[in-house]
Amino acid sequence: MKQIVFLFLLLLACSCVRQPEIVGPVPTQQQLEWQRMETYAFIHFGLNTFNGMEWGYGDTPAATFNPSNLDCEQWVLTLKACGMKGVILTAKHHDGFCLWPTETTAYSIKNSPYKNGQGDVVGELCEACRKHGLKFGVYLSPWDRHQASYGTPEYVELYHRQIQELVDHYGPFFEFWFDGANGGNGWYGGTNETRSIKAEEYYRYDKAREIIWAKYPHTMIFGGTVPTLRWIGNEEGSANSTLWCTYSLDFDDLNNTRLLATGIADGEVWLPAEVDVSIRPGWFYHENEQPKSLEQLLDIYYHSVGRNANLLLNFPVASDGRISAADSTRAVEWYHALQNTFSEDLLKDRKGRVDNRRAPRSEMIFSFDMPTTVKCLVLQENIMSGQKVQRFSINYYRNGKWLPIETDEEMTTIGYKRIIRFKPVEMEKLRIRIIKTKGEVELIRVSAY
Repeated sequence: MKQIVFLFLLLLACSCVRQPEIVGPVPTQQQLEWQRMETYAFIHFGLNTFNGMEWGYGDTPAATFNPSNLDCEQWVLTLKACGMKGVILTAKHHDGFCLWPTETTAYSIKNSPYKNGQGDVVGELCEACRKHGLKFGVYLSPWDRHQASYGTPEYVELYHRQIQELVDHYGPFFEFWFDGANGGNGWYGGTNETRSIKAEEYYRYDKAREIIWAKYPHTMIFGGTVPTLRWIGNEEGSANSTLWCTYSLDFDDLNNTRLLATGIADGEVWLPAEVDVSIRPGWFYHENEQPKSLEQLLDIYYHSVGRNANLLLNFPVASDGRISAADSTRAVEWYHALQNTFSEDLLKDRKGRVDNRRAPRSEMIFSFDMPTTVKCLVLQENIMSGQKVQRFSINYYRNGKWLPIETDEEMTTIGYKRIIRFKPVEMEKLRIRIIKTKGEVELIRVSAY
């Protein structure tokens, strides 16, 4: 979205102009910058790619990893072509195989045929991101189904050393991913057993964050006990129509899928949501799978970014080491469709009339020079003073009558960004009413398409 027009400030009934009061938690600067990214990519690539698996058991030989034409620059150029602002790489998935030449385990790329053991996928992707201006992040699974020491204090020390290696040799990171899958059956050095841990205590996430932030203090953190963003609670690509950025740091709440989907209206911290979903059915590449349709990807965008969440879209790299033509073609098609939709703001340079005499209920009316067809609205709050809107309505004026916009979307929260889609409507005027709010509301964007 190229044009953000600051349209209006709802004030108290007085002539002095001042900033609205801050209500509740607000984002840090790093959280605000992260929310402005809106869309970025996931890359799942590793031993699973070569063994037809989603969750490797940890017993597949490192020699299985053998891409014939790996090209991290192709990944980055593909992702840039479909509008992605960054990429997060699975540096280690649950099988424990490391995509960089770690000193912590022999179960890594240095014992694979790739570049005769001299390869470093983490480093190659990091360098490609620097070259082409994409932000870089890593996924490092806390659960490790390969390590014999998993479940003991020795493994936690090993895991922290892996974090330290990534921090020392790569970065900066815009996001560091701690996955939520923790403990269960695995190879565990040949024991082939089930091991349970208490995730909120075992991994010492506070120490892990300390390692990351010592060098890269602006890194956003997903998962664990010290997150600065939260999971949406599903992998279907959909946030709830009502979505609060405010939440809780209670570990039970961080694992409550119902709460994660909506947020907590009176939450104690600012913890914005991330929607993670794959462009294919699986997270890793499977030749018999196909990318989602254009319509599915568009729905995912409107149900993530359009509902006040960021979108983390996964690209499963194929066994040759490249993003497939089918996936890249579909993703670019999706991006161009979104660009076409949001290319011309029908409200650009058009000032609305504000009526705030019934504060906190307020409304804004835009008049068109001639009947104009609209099918989509974009609204944004100034979240630096808090997320406040609890309910709003949209009406259009045609042939002497105000009529409601018909949509399946609940017109409740707005937050950083809310996109309302509806069947094309020809209108002479547009009216937006803030019906219920926690305080003075500052909408920094109202756009129509």
